[in-house]
Amino acid sequence: MTSYREERRADQAAAAELARLDAAAADERRASRRREDDERAARLREQTRTDKAADRTARQTRRQERADRRRESLTPERIYRNGTLGLVVASGLASLPAQIAHFVGIHPMLTPVPLGLEGAAWVMAAGVAYADARNAPAWVRWMLRVLVAACAGFAAHINYGYGLSLTEHGLSAADAQAAGAGLAAVTILGPVVFEIRQWVSTLAARDEEARAQRKHAAGRRRKNRKVRRIADRLVYAAPFGTLPAEDAWTRAWAIVHGPTTPGMTPEYEKRAVSSDLRLQEARTPSPEVVKRRARARIGRHLYALPAMAANAAQKPAKPQLTIQVPPTARKAPKGPRKRPVPPRRRKGDTPRFHPAARAVAAETARRTPVVTEQI
Repeated sequence: MTSYREERRADQAAAAELARLDAAAADERRASRRREDDERAARLREQTRTDKAADRTARQTRRQERADRRRESLTPERIYRNGTLGLVVASGLASLPAQIAHFVGIHPMLTPVPLGLEGAAWVMAAGVAYADARNAPAWVRWMLRVLVAACAGFAAHINYGYGLSLTEHGLSAADAQAAGAGLAAVTILGPVVFEIRQWVSTLAARDEEARAQRKHAAGRRRKNRKVRRIADRLVYAAPFGTLPAEDAWTRAWAIVHGPTTPGMTPEYEKRAVSSDLRLQEARTPSPEVVKRRARARIGRHLYALPAMAANAAQKPAKPQLTIQVPPTARKAPKGPRKRPVPPRRRKGDTPRFHPAARAVAAETARRTPVVTEQI
C-alpha cells in the first residue's frame, strides 16, 4: 500500500512537472511570437519612414527640376525668341483667312493664291535668317528682304481692301476702315517682328564675339607688358601696313623670351624636354630593371622547386627505384646456377625532369654572366 501511494505521488509530481514545463514552453512561444510581431512592426515602421523620406526627396528633386526648367525657360532671351514666334503665328492666323475669303469670293480656283503668297513671305524671311547664319553677301540678304516686303505689302493691301468691303455686311464705314487697317497692320507685323528678331540675334552674337576678342586682347597685353612694348615699337618702326600685328607679337616674344612660339619660355622648354625624357625612360626599361626582373623570375622558379620536390615525393615510386626484375613465382631449380639476365632499360623507367626545372635551368644558362656579375 505504501509503495502504491508513493508511486501515485510520484506520478502526480511528474504530471505537475510536465504541466509546468508545458506552461513554460507555451509562455516562451507566446513571448517569441510577441517579439517577432514587435520586430515585424518595427521593420514596417522603419520601411514606412524610409519610403516617406524617399518620396519626400523625390518630390523635392522634381520640384527643384521644375524650378530649374522654369528659370531656364523664363530667361529674357528665351522669352523674346518664343514670344516673337508666337506673334508670327498669330499674324499668319489673322491675315490668312481674310486673303482666302477675298480670293475665294473672286473665284474658287484662286484658293491656293493666298497660301502661296503668305508662304513665299515666310520662306523669304527664313532665307534671310539662313543667309545671316551662313555669312552670305549683303546683297543676298537685302534681295530677300525686298521680296519679303513685296509679298507682305501685297497681302496687306488685299486685307485692307477686304476690311473696307465689310461695309456690305452691315458694318459702318469707320468700323470697316478700322478692320481693314488692323488686318493690314497684322499682315505686316509678322515679317517685321521676325526681321527685327533676326537683327537682334545677329547683333547680339557679334557683340558677344567682339566682347570676347576685346577681353582676350586686353588680358594678353596686360600680362605681357614687355612683349607689348616691343611689338608696338616694331609695328611703328616698319612701314605702314607691312608688318602685321601678329607677326610683330611673335618677333617680340622671341626677343623677350627666346622661343619663337608665343607662350613658351625657357623654363617651359626645359620642363617639356624633361617630361619627354621621363616618358622615353618609362617606355624603355633600363638594364638594371631588366636584371632585376630576370632575378625575380629565377627566384620565383627556385622557390617553387621545394614544393615540386615534395609533390614528387608523394607520387608512387618508379619501377627502377625499387626493382626492375620481376620476382620469380617458383624456386630456383637445383643444379648449376645460370647467370642472371641483367635488367634492360625501357622508355618511362627513368622519370623526366619537371618543366619548371627545365625552365629554370634554361634561364640560368642564359643569364649566367649577368647573375654572376651581380653576385
